[in-house]
Amino acid sequence: MRRIAGTVRACRTPPRTGKFVRGLLADLPRKNCWTIAEWAGEATPDGMQHLLERAKWDADAVRDDLRVYAVDRLGAEQAALIVDETGDVKKGQATVGVQRQYTGTAGTIENAQAAVYLVYATERGHAAVDRELYLPAPHLGRGPSAIAGRPGWNPTPRALRPRRSWPQR
Repeated sequence: MRRIAGTVRACRTPPRTGKFVRGLLADLPRKNCWTIAEWAGEATPDGMQHLLERAKWDADAVRDDLRVYAVDRLGAEQAALIVDETGDVKKGQATVGVQRQYTGTAGTIENAQAAVYLVYATERGHAAVDRELYLPAPHLGRGPSAIAGRPGWNPTPRALRPRRSWPQR
């Protein structure tokens, strides 16, 4: 948490950020703001929702810091970058990016959200080091998470174009 503390600027948010991350790593059957807040001993999910919706922090900077951490901990001469496209089955239509589509997770056409993950892997272990959400054309221009002007899938996803160079060992 000290590594990413500089990316979280709101004065009450850093301790909550730690609780949120530990909640994501906890053995919870479902992980959302309600369950993580309850696990962290908070009376309502308002603080966790604030962290994700309104707190001033830079997700790309956190990703970059954690990528450096992963390379420091797992770095080896023989390393691989693995691209993993996966689908998360969703019950409703309210989550950004959800539509009826084929997902290997279910093996059928379901309501799902598709994402691409970049994983750094060595013989010491592996870690997700980047991500990109697929936004179907109907979701463009819908809500704050939509990226206006993108015609659906970006053929050169940001996940495959790092903003900073990889750390040299």
